[in-house]
Amino acid sequence: MKTAVVTGATKGIGRAAAIALADDGWWVMATGRDPEAGAAVQKELEDRSGGLFYPADLTDPATPEDLVARTLAETASLDLLVNNAGIHHEASVENTTAEIYDRVMALNLRAAVLLTALAIPAMRRGGGGTIVNVSSEAGVIGFPNQLAYNLSKAGLVMLTRSIVADHTGDSIRAVTVCPGTTRTPLVQQIIDEADDPAAMEQRMASLRPAGRLGRPEEIAAVIAFAASDRAPYMTGTEIVVDGGNVAVT
Repeated sequence: MKTAVVTGATKGIGRAAAIALADDGWWVMATGRDPEAGAAVQKELEDRSGGLFYPADLTDPATPEDLVARTLAETASLDLLVNNAGIHHEASVENTTAEIYDRVMALNLRAAVLLTALAIPAMRRGGGGTIVNVSSEAGVIGFPNQLAYNLSKAGLVMLTRSIVADHTGDSIRAVTVCPGTTRTPLVQQIIDEADDPAAMEQRMASLRPAGRLGRPEEIAAVIAFAASDRAPYMTGTEIVVDGGNVAVT
């Protein structure tokens, strides 16, 4: 059985990805900061092909090493890393402070870089592996009033390309998945807290030709495919799953 690590796995896309991978036969180490939600995810994994929840704050630079070590202690292998954990912060270029920049980049990009650097030796020992970086449509086009988020997601695109440049010879693939606005708990909260929730949802949906928001399970299905043996020639590329927004922007 192959082993996967999925970060940000307690809700939304990360949770759906962990479950989709378990449905495909992966043993999944799921991480996140909410122990209660994590316990529920672990139950979902145990009901499938197995896995654990590891409570982790990836903004702590020591956490990636602990996470990889714990995973290897459980299964002795690491075949897939899904860098999904992230936060969003609204601030324009002018209004982005050092604190905002550092906080967003620490989770969205630095943690992914550190985890990747630690995962690669384990994958090499096992004969190869796959790294899926969950970026965003904001990683390939600019959105207003979210400089740090845009930069962090664009950085994940280049992380993928750098992995391919450096480690294809180690039989390691890397793919970036770029979701559009997806009905995650965070997005649903933004909708619910708006003065006119229906109008807010319509505005979000109207940006894309599909005319609706994505579902976490739709993004998870793409992650699972990119990670699978059905996509051995897929590497170094971005898969945009956004209902057509990037195509018409």
